[in-house]
Amino acid sequence: MGNTDKFEMIANRYDTAERIQIAKVSSNAIHEYLTDTKDKDAIDFGCGTGLVGMDLLNDFHSILFLDASQNMINQIEQKISNSNIQNVTTLCFDFERDSLSDLHADYIFMAQVLLHINDVELILSKLYELLNEGGHLLIVDFDKNEKIISDMVHNGFDQAELTAIMTKIGYKDMQSKTFYNGNKIFMGQDASLFILDAQK
Repeated sequence: MGNTDKFEMIANRYDTAERIQIAKVSSNAIHEYLTDTKDKDAIDFGCGTGLVGMDLLNDFHSILFLDASQNMINQIEQKISNSNIQNVTTLCFDFERDSLSDLHADYIFMAQVLLHINDVELILSKLYELLNEGGHLLIVDFDKNEKIISDMVHNGFDQAELTAIMTKIGYKDMQSKTFYNGNKIFMGQDASLFILDAQK
């Protein structure tokens, strides 16, 4: 997946105070969209060190932490072991290179992941296939920000454009909103985060 090499290198020092705070804001936003999920299975897609998913463990029957960086997965496995958590599994896998046909979930959430993905439509299509009928994909990411110029990441997303791509794939009942504004949270620039909920 995009920038995997970079994440491999920073995994053991990824959990900075700023990232922990943004993850908390993100998991709180996701939590608002969850109803009757105690018997549901979820995937934290592009989970990093699990900062968002760890906050949502009590909301689901199980969570699979999935990331293309083995070092990030190692960090999560350490947290799981230290806290003796039972309802989680981990998987190191790169969806931009391969597909998994035997993996399914009721909920998939991804926080600040899409901006690292080269082919957004391809990944959103693959995630659509993973969702059970009626399942939800929850995306938390940055609103489009013209001040960001990078060949490493997208400079955020226009919510209407993203919704149009997802409609083409087959997602329905989409709703999105900007829920957070922060100082210097996106490559040194002030930025806002949105959440988008889509259903299969």
